[in-house]
Amino acid sequence: MAEAHKDKPTDNTAGETGASAAGAVRPGAADEGAASSQGRTAASQGRKSDQGRTAASSLSNSSAKEPTLLMPEKLAISSSPHVHGPDSIAKIMWTVIACLVPAAAVGIYRFGLDAAVVLATTTGSAIVFEALFQKMAGKEVSVSDGSATLTGLLLGMNLPAGTPIFICVVGSLVAVGLAKAVFGGLGYNPFNPALTGRVFLLIAFPVAMTTWRLPQQMNAHGPKKQYYGMSTTWRDQAGKRLEQKHRNVKKVDVVTAATPLSALKEGWKKGTAALITHTDLLQGDRPGSIGEVSAIALLLGGLVLLLMGYITWHIPVAFLATMGVVAAITHGINPQRYAPPLFHVLAGGALIGAFFMATDYVTSPTYPWGKILFGVGCGLITMIIRLWGGYPEGVSFAILLMNSVTPLIDRFTRPRKYGLKLWSGPQEDAS
Repeated sequence: MAEAHKDKPTDNTAGETGASAAGAVRPGAADEGAASSQGRTAASQGRKSDQGRTAASSLSNSSAKEPTLLMPEKLAISSSPHVHGPDSIAKIMWTVIACLVPAAAVGIYRFGLDAAVVLATTTGSAIVFEALFQKMAGKEVSVSDGSATLTGLLLGMNLPAGTPIFICVVGSLVAVGLAKAVFGGLGYNPFNPALTGRVFLLIAFPVAMTTWRLPQQMNAHGPKKQYYGMSTTWRDQAGKRLEQKHRNVKKVDVVTAATPLSALKEGWKKGTAALITHTDLLQGDRPGSIGEVSAIALLLGGLVLLLMGYITWHIPVAFLATMGVVAAITHGINPQRYAPPLFHVLAGGALIGAFFMATDYVTSPTYPWGKILFGVGCGLITMIIRLWGGYPEGVSFAILLMNSVTPLIDRFTRPRKYGLKLWSGPQEDAS
């Protein structure tokens, strides 16, 4: 309305100009026009003032009738996701632990009380170190979510029965402190904590980490005993190794032997398949780490995780299928030297690695094609180490190496959003 009032004097001026041009200019007409314009402007401003007082009075009356909505002093702002499902970190962790219990129970049944001591030591010390590091970092202690328990259990299941207690504690310290806490805790670790601890122990204590117990129920004689290269360890009641002259049959402490993969390094000879049957590998009737010996128990736990949707098929299937393809090719070329595919899939830590460690949410890729590529890489590296490397087993090294390229895999396998063009760098103006 103010703009309309400004136009009024312009119209009067135009009228006056026209009158002057016609020769009918009355003295004082310009002054009267200006006065008239000022009067109309003042009247308009008066009406505005009356309208403002009326609106204020109306607002005051409405405020008295209706409650005033006040904005909160602080707005809670958080990053995505904003929609949450029924699963929590604690629920997922404890479910995975429950799926590992059958394999751990078979390990204790096969190797006895020593296996239970190893599992209890790694799990308990992992919980203690987790709480300690969280306290030192000024964070809330959250050991009840099961993360530290799962790390310690997985570490123990990857150790031989009878591993000295101090080695178990050192492994938990490395797994929780070096592989997780220094990076910021759960969700920030780039490498699988349990495998980091195991590889550290394998390098630092190679003898203890490669001394395998023979299962208590295993009755190995003749060719099978020769294949496994079993040896008897004689100890007194204090645990001290006895000399030859003091040995007595009643004082035998433990019988050690090579794992199937360790024996395989010596060569796959004719008739070996009859000695190391698939039944032995499925039931856990063989030397090995505590949690890797029973293929049936591991397959059962992995199937439960798949059916519950906590893991997808991409990594386990790609992992094991790649191992099978490589083993089939090498066995087909030279069956006298290389074992068949099913032996490689069931022996060693392939199953526990494929279902329970390579599928770790934090250290594995996010997208389907990335998971497949990750699994293929794990299987390929595992077979390269098994067939031509210095170690008989390569699962731990394969997963850790693929953990290091997970961000790169996610970058190149990220799905393209519909309608968006991939950015290829700054474009120069053609003009």
